[in-house]
Amino acid sequence: MMFATAMKRRAFSLLQGLVVPVLLVGVWELLSRQSATYAYVFVSVEGIWESSLELLGSGELALNFLATLRCALQSILIGSLLGIGVGTLMGISRIAEILIGPLYHTVRQVPLLGWIPLIGLWFGTGEFAKNLMVVTAVFYPMVLHTYEGIRNVEKHYMEVGQVFRFNRWQRFVHILLPNAWPSIFTGFLNALAFAWVATIGSELLFATGPGLGGLMLIAQAASKMEVVIVCIVTIGLTGYLMNHGIARIRKWLLKWRYAH
Repeated sequence: MMFATAMKRRAFSLLQGLVVPVLLVGVWELLSRQSATYAYVFVSVEGIWESSLELLGSGELALNFLATLRCALQSILIGSLLGIGVGTLMGISRIAEILIGPLYHTVRQVPLLGWIPLIGLWFGTGEFAKNLMVVTAVFYPMVLHTYEGIRNVEKHYMEVGQVFRFNRWQRFVHILLPNAWPSIFTGFLNALAFAWVATIGSELLFATGPGLGGLMLIAQAASKMEVVIVCIVTIGLTGYLMNHGIARIRKWLLKWRYAH
């Protein structure tokens, strides 16, 4: 009975969440029928649907989507590992915090787009440059949240470690890291959003190789607005699903934190 009630509530919430998108689609379709000018800017829903089927049938959408996703996932993995490593070092070592902290906090004030000219001069406009932008976007929040998670562990947990006579490694594994995970996961959620945006942005700026960004540029040059819309919808849905999935995993792994 309770399960059925919960399912009904979820279904009702889902329907409520569809109200605004359906209204927007209706307004979009209405505008597309006003004139030829409007039809170019607001491509009809039918045209978008037909373009979607064509891109799926030819495999073009899948090819470019997988290229973008691969770039994002590789860069997220590298940026996360580097960020957690540096954040941990700063969190457990006062010397590392003094040496690295000022430089890190200064460099992260530079907007990601501000690094584009330097990256272009040093590394060109190939795959490495695109990956470097995404890695940087992930690195910043991962360092900050890992550092704060380790430094903000409550003192009484550390006192427990002293009672059990933990060495530095045991204190890190059994006290610091477990209590820092909530903050690290929060940083990862932020990094995921930044990474997806940076991936698409880097593809638009460094238009080399397959990717959704490159496909959008080609479609724009050919005045195929329906293809641009399909790419935008794909980007938005993928970003939402990734964020939702990581949030669910976070809640499951940290269920002890949400238990009452």
